[in-house]
Amino acid sequence: MAEAVHAVDQVLPAPKLFTLGLQHVLVMYAGAVAVPLIVGRALQLAPEDVAFLISADLFVCGIVSIIQSFGIGPWFGVRMPVMMGVTFASVGPMVSIALANPGPDGARMIFGAIIGAGILAMLIAPLMGRLLRFFPPVVTGTIILVIGVSLMRVGINWIFGTPVGPTAPKLVDPAFTDWLKAATDAAATGAIPAPPAKFAPAATMDNPLYAPPLNMLISIIVLCVIVAIARYARGFLSNIAVLLGIVVGGLLAVAFGMMHFDKIAAAHWFAPVTPFHFGAPIFDPVLILTMTLVMIVVMIESTGMFLALSEMTGKPINQKQLTAGLRTDGLGTLIGGIFNTFPYTSFSQNVGLVGVTGVRSRFVCVAGGLIMVVLGLLPKMAAMVESLPTVVLGGAGLVMFGMVAATGVRILSAVDFASTRNNLFVVAISLGLGMIPLVAPNFTMWLPHAIHPLIDSGILLASIGAVLLNAFLNGAGGTAEEMRAAAMAGGEH
Repeated sequence: MAEAVHAVDQVLPAPKLFTLGLQHVLVMYAGAVAVPLIVGRALQLAPEDVAFLISADLFVCGIVSIIQSFGIGPWFGVRMPVMMGVTFASVGPMVSIALANPGPDGARMIFGAIIGAGILAMLIAPLMGRLLRFFPPVVTGTIILVIGVSLMRVGINWIFGTPVGPTAPKLVDPAFTDWLKAATDAAATGAIPAPPAKFAPAATMDNPLYAPPLNMLISIIVLCVIVAIARYARGFLSNIAVLLGIVVGGLLAVAFGMMHFDKIAAAHWFAPVTPFHFGAPIFDPVLILTMTLVMIVVMIESTGMFLALSEMTGKPINQKQLTAGLRTDGLGTLIGGIFNTFPYTSFSQNVGLVGVTGVRSRFVCVAGGLIMVVLGLLPKMAAMVESLPTVVLGGAGLVMFGMVAATGVRILSAVDFASTRNNLFVVAISLGLGMIPLVAPNFTMWLPHAIHPLIDSGILLASIGAVLLNAFLNGAGGTAEEMRAAAMAGGEH
């Protein structure tokens, strides 16, 4: 009797693959184009070069998503429903390089650092893969919960925008920093000096376009459509609830004049993505080590994403698969550096989408990768997707990111808190650590810039905290019961 094929490995009919793959693309698109826009402008590149960076990013997003989901031999690909995108953890170091070295030379330095970091990441992937035994359910559940809660900020900002406008206080401004230091020194006496006049307006009131009621209305409608379809629809229609919600939101955006098509008319039909567009990369050892540090952060976060997908799909992940997935992070980063783009990681938004739709087939993400490749080669099609306002994704974001958090809660519900009180400390302290960057985003302002990549991510802080606390309180792998559960979930290590 033939062995049943797991839902993760099922190949759906082509029309379903395309529709579900497009749903994944729409969810991740806003995040995919954000990093090339930020870095391109920091490099002071010409508009056509910035457009090229976006096309290159979409093109490589597709290639790496296909490798990660489909797999290449035993070495590359976690073979789970994963969409790959540029990690925001790399933005800080790349912008610093760009500001110090604007223009094509700065781009060559960035891409040299990315290529070097990608090679090193592939070499250390087996070492990172061995960390799986340090992720028993109490650690895994806590990290996945923090991932979902952290992502909520993204979904909320999609709805309301950002409260801080162009004239709000910038903590990197020397005048503001000098005043803040003087105010801190004088706090004991109560004689706090007044801030400079240009920083007088309250930051939360600085952006007059913040939280317009129309944005809230569209997001609520999108959310209601998704929930209604999930409640009353059946079969394939229920699986594309998020896509249908986005379509309804897009139609509303057009009706209210929020969606414009000027960029579509101006974009070219076809534009090849060529390697080393800005010239031969420049390999600086210090910059390579800096970007390698970013890749270690990325791989720790990716471990959490892969464990979340394992829980959502019901397919255990073992050390070999985890190593192959992490090695693909390095390979994707290497390919990104060659094709003038950036470090790659699994996109959290799409992990949430898997939980919402219940569609577990990895070939859906292979189809999404193919769509991304086409968008990278056809700027006019990419411009059409880009014209969708992010507010349309807001209502969908609340569902998707909440689903990730709910998965963490579900894992924690099986953890023994009654007889093993130490588990309460692991969850409580790690959750608090994960909230620091969300509640106090400027907490790093007095700390050395070199360690910012390590502490800017709440997911990373929670991961390190949970692993170390669990090792200290429960032993290297947790309690005996949790070790048995981890072995059942992760296979032999």
